[in-house]
Amino acid sequence: MIDTKQLGETGLQITRVGFGAWAIGGGGWEFGWGPQEDDQSIAAIHRALEQGVNWIDTAAAYGFGRSEQIVGRALEGLAERPYVFTKCSLLEGPGRRVLHSLERDSIVREAHASVERLGIDAIDLYQIHWPIPDADIEEGWSALAELKQQGLVRHIGVSNFDVEQVRRIQQIAPVETLQPQYSLIERDAERELLPFLERAGIGVIVYSPMGSGMLTGTMTRARIAELPDDDWRKRDERFREPRLSRNLELVERLSAVAERHDTSPGAVAIAWTLRNPAVDGAIVGFRRPDQVDPLLGAASLELSGEDLDRIEGRAG
Repeated sequence: MIDTKQLGETGLQITRVGFGAWAIGGGGWEFGWGPQEDDQSIAAIHRALEQGVNWIDTAAAYGFGRSEQIVGRALEGLAERPYVFTKCSLLEGPGRRVLHSLERDSIVREAHASVERLGIDAIDLYQIHWPIPDADIEEGWSALAELKQQGLVRHIGVSNFDVEQVRRIQQIAPVETLQPQYSLIERDAERELLPFLERAGIGVIVYSPMGSGMLTGTMTRARIAELPDDDWRKRDERFREPRLSRNLELVERLSAVAERHDTSPGAVAIAWTLRNPAVDGAIVGFRRPDQVDPLLGAASLELSGEDLDRIEGRAG
């Protein structure tokens, strides 16, 4: 059984690793991951659930509805469904590029459309995807509070907000969760955000703990060169020089620690995020069933001081 932890003060007891459904939204949009096989995506979800994962994090923006539809198909006929978390505020614009809206009516429409695609009666956690435009975050947050009051969503949170933005919207309704990017190669959240969230009792689920695939141990220069043109990572600075060389050196250190624990570099990278006391769970993207098992061990992997020194490059 995978280790669990309460998500902030929501009362939700979540597995330390959750199923991330960004990549299964496929390619053909601004932040797509190239072509995906829907049957493989569904098989991956089923494998994760069989292994005890009890929550899925998706968003209306992932493939502009496609990810939610696939999650909905995977949930059909299940005796017991996992918690389903999704997000709003990113709309489909011209050329399948992202448009931002935090207007109340837009968010209410999005919520009803998500519930329909997912085939569920209520969303367990509904999140504002990005605090854009900043001037409208109060209006957007008021809409989420309204949806919670109506019972269409059970808990409400935000993603990619900073401390000041959280303080602003807390005046309207309590912020139950926050979803920041956090990994060995994106550590900004450590400085101010995670300590603040821990003190405030706000639940934290981190995204991209493996740096969008960079820290899995399977990413090489050759593989990056062969990424499909509609895989957004091809344009991301973490996958290009000068950061690429530093990141690949980090992967070598992760591989050394993984060998010691008889696990994968990706599992070590995820476990590194989970060791932060503010973090309740990590969102891990799976696209095929064979990717699931090697990473779930991260939930119970305890890294020693020596491991941490090795990872940080402080030891030989």
